[in-house]
Amino acid sequence: MMMPMPAQKPPSKIFHATMLVTRAEEWWIEAATADEAQALLAAGAGHRTGLGERVHVEVEAVLEDSGV
Repeated sequence: MMMPMPAQKPPSKIFHATMLVTRAEEWWIEAATADEAQALLAAGAGHRTGLGERVHVEVEAVLEDSGV
């Protein structure tokens, strides 16, 4: 008795994605007051202590590799 041929799985493709990732990071700054510290941090001053944890990830676009 002949066994049926298994269905062939289509070949895998490569896809690239543009992702929007939000992280919760810890930063520090030297300042005289909390208001001054907040203003300095908002202006880009300060020092990051670590990369932090991802708190939100959203796929913006998925593109299929053209194979070129």
